[in-house]
Amino acid sequence: MKRVLSIILGGGAGTRLYPLTKMRAKPAVPLAGKYRLIDIPISNCINSGINKMYVLTQFNSASLNRHLTQSYNLSAGFGQGFVEVLAAQQTPESPSWFGGTADAVRKYQWLFQEWDVDQYLILSGDQLYRMDYSLFVKHHIETGADLSVAALPVDEAQAQAFGLMRTDVEGSILEFSEKPKGEALHAMAVDTSRFGLSGEDAAKRPYLASMGIYVFSRETLFDLINSNPGHKDFGKEIIPEALKRGDKLQSYVFNDYWEDIGTIGAFYEANLALTQQPDPPFSFYNEEFPIYTRPRYLPPSKLLDTQVTESIIGEGSMLKACSVHRCVLGVRSRVESECVLQDSLMMGADFFESAEERAALRARGGIPVGVGSGTTVKGAILDKNVRIGNNVTIVNKDRIEEADRPELGFYIRNGIVVIVKNGSVADGTVI
Repeated sequence: MKRVLSIILGGGAGTRLYPLTKMRAKPAVPLAGKYRLIDIPISNCINSGINKMYVLTQFNSASLNRHLTQSYNLSAGFGQGFVEVLAAQQTPESPSWFGGTADAVRKYQWLFQEWDVDQYLILSGDQLYRMDYSLFVKHHIETGADLSVAALPVDEAQAQAFGLMRTDVEGSILEFSEKPKGEALHAMAVDTSRFGLSGEDAAKRPYLASMGIYVFSRETLFDLINSNPGHKDFGKEIIPEALKRGDKLQSYVFNDYWEDIGTIGAFYEANLALTQQPDPPFSFYNEEFPIYTRPRYLPPSKLLDTQVTESIIGEGSMLKACSVHRCVLGVRSRVESECVLQDSLMMGADFFESAEERAALRARGGIPVGVGSGTTVKGAILDKNVRIGNNVTIVNKDRIEEADRPELGFYIRNGIVVIVKNGSVADGTVI
């Protein structure tokens, strides 16, 4: 794995995750109470023995850069390991921003080529899964592939949203189609039982979807992106071009939990699924393959006369005489008495407020950080540092699917109320 360089793509503007991406890049969006999305591919790399990582981003990269700097110092033992952010930049030779995944790699190829490596591992920064990349790279080398694509078996309903691969019995890619429909979709079906799925499971999931995770051999990567300067995207353009010109493309089937966190709905469901008992679809409690993040050295959480069921509570939190059911609460969350939180995400806070500060705020007519007393929150996402007043009701009472209320500090996406970062909701408000 010392001969592998990892390139993690930070994604575009994250419009489908807005307003969570209003002030941060997609990979910096908080996850599971204490992590961020970027921690997933970085941890997978570390656990796979890959310690050279670049993260490419061009939107709101300040918090992402700060998180990576505070979390990952891989060169502490005087090794060559590093995690470094590469933000989009304009130069005389390249005056435009990143135009897509392949274009982002093309614009920084001068840096990637400086490393004496044989393979480039291309990853996405907004997915939730656990994968040993060393097995992926080994499969790429053993099959003699020029380009390998990680493939997820999916059913027909899911398949329409992905790039699909049709392979032979050895897993070699014969055809690649981006989001096919109708007969074109059915033509992409393969016998997935040959990749270890049971007969019943293979019948349900006969399509191989691209996970947006690739291993390129060195020469192949740079030849493809430079001989096709107009091609901006790996999935839509580079992979079909590689097939057309006769490169050896290989699939690597990953039959485990994987979630593309591209929308507010997907983000919400993936977080709440972590509270599932007894076995959530994805677990952070794996000593052999841990997920790393920034060490904060916070005090333990304090629960005073509080009922908590099927929930995750981040450290440094304080809950007073409230009811919390099926929720994920981030670090430094503060919930006051007689509150009801249900089926909701609360991302916590970046700082503590003392009792004196909270009292002074109230005296001036302000609202302290956290959820005020007598408040009910159901089916919502409360971003970091929100200030929810007393006796507030956030339940989407009119069952609205989509709405923009920036002047009131909230949006509704997929029927989920999202209170923006640093947002404030006045006492007695009903949403």
